Amino acid sequence: MSDGAPVVLSPAELVDVPLAWPVEGSTVLGHGHIADFRQDDVRTPDGSLIQREYLQHPGAVAVIALDAEERVALVRQYRHPVRHRLVEPPAGLLDVEGEDYLAAVQRELAEEVDLAAGKWHVLVDQFSTPGIVGESIRVYLARDLRGAPAPDGFVREGEEADMDVVWAPLSDLVDAVLAGRLHNPSLVSGVLAADAARARGWTPLRPADAPWPAREHLVTATRR
Repeated sequence: MSDGAPVVLSPAELVDVPLAWPVEGSTVLGHGHIADFRQDDVRTPDGSLIQREYLQHPGAVAVIALDAEERVALVRQYRHPVRHRLVEPPAGLLDVEGEDYLAAVQRELAEEVDLAAGKWHVLVDQFSTPGIVGESIRVYLARDLRGAPAPDGFVREGEEADMDVVWAPLSDLVDAVLAGRLHNPSLVSGVLAADAARARGWTPLRPADAPWPAREHLVTATRR
């Protein structure tokens, strides 16, 4: 801790800066169905060589779908790595080459909860676990909801076959997050962002087609 005055960032400085330290070697420790487990030899600014292991992930989108009564459409899904059945927003992988982010989340909304929406905005962008997983997630807000059929040929498999669709008021979700009862990162960040945006009259939200430069940098820097 320095003896001087604290460093206080200005609003313009509150930004994550794209950066890639040199990678002098990379080994795939394991190939998976969704992600690869890699080990990189990374050269630090002081000249040291360090090894970092991480999952290389395709990224994902999620959606807080809010109806006219301010209830959120949710699913309950088993997640084996954490041994819990989690309350989650509709979400899915960005694993279709060249698919638009908004088109991907609209597809997931129809597949998982049989809904479409007339209004779309970006709520929050995040790296889910930046110390060990290279996963970028964009969480959208969808309003003006209506029923929609699942896309032709879509069949729920694995955990999704046991998934159910539920609803909860946005305010109750905020209370449950703050009480430590809900843990899915897209749900936690999404409902808190939605609640904050609601308190500001929805005015600070980005359009649905807003750029996602952090993800673009991640994809470019890790492409092999």
